[in-house]
Amino acid sequence: GIELTQRSAQIRNELLAAYRTASLKHDQIGQATLLNLLLRNYLEFNLFEQADTLMRRTEFPEGDASNNQLARYLYYCGRIKAVQLEYTDAFRSLQQASRKAPQQSALGFRKTVTKFSIIVQLLLGEIPDRSLFSQKGMVAALKPYLQIAQAVRVGDLESFHKAMQEHGAVFKTDKTYSLIVRLRHNVIKTGLKKINTAYSKIQLSDICAKLRLESVEDTEFIVAKCIQDGVIDATIDHAAQTMMSKANLDIYTTSEPQQQLHRRVAFCLDMHNQAVKAMRYAENTKAEWESAEERRERLKQEEEMMNSMDEEEEF
Repeated sequence: GIELTQRSAQIRNELLAAYRTASLKHDQIGQATLLNLLLRNYLEFNLFEQADTLMRRTEFPEGDASNNQLARYLYYCGRIKAVQLEYTDAFRSLQQASRKAPQQSALGFRKTVTKFSIIVQLLLGEIPDRSLFSQKGMVAALKPYLQIAQAVRVGDLESFHKAMQEHGAVFKTDKTYSLIVRLRHNVIKTGLKKINTAYSKIQLSDICAKLRLESVEDTEFIVAKCIQDGVIDATIDHAAQTMMSKANLDIYTTSEPQQQLHRRVAFCLDMHNQAVKAMRYAENTKAEWESAEERRERLKQEEEMMNSMDEEEEF
């Protein structure tokens, strides 16, 4: 009711006071709930700096909090880190939020997490799997994001701009518009990679026409930036206004396979740690454990029994 009446900002101080009280009383369930409410409140007003500060200075109580609250917290963390350009951490948080969320319900939450996950994965330079867009109950909601992913995959800037114009209102409602705008550079990089592979030498004006950029001067700056960032291996002849591609190197002579292996190992280790944290034990297990005093008493009785047996053998 408070959010619908645009009065969310008025309760922020009350939420902070309640969170301090819950922390002092070691109320972990209250801490988890109030921390999520505070992050939601900050994100509603696009206060990402304050949300990031709160996230870094607090710790989510994973022990007693429910999976639903943990999924919410991971989703908020993913959104904050995505805005802060920490795409790897953002994608990991969003993936964990998707796994922690109820799989048979909470369709709206899973849709939202999937939308942000798709955009962040594209910002990482990866293409989401096609099956992600055909999940039950999500096909229609993810159709605009499928068009964006297809434009990024083929490096078609015109298709990208067309999708932005057609579905701009949807992206703004989903609050993914600012992240999608960043994908324009990824579309250009993909197109440049294909041109660099196909041509050994090409005019900058032809690159401008193929990528549908605004001017040849902008094209030269963009190509120079991609060369500097290592996106393509080429050189620019400023006088002749051409780009000359170098011979493609074998990827196995670079550090890319090692980096891929490192990412996969880190993902597996993180999944293992999450599984260990999620393990639950029976409540009566501790009661069945033998205390130190009981163990000493048992050992003492065994020792007396052995001594008595030795004495009987002597007789």
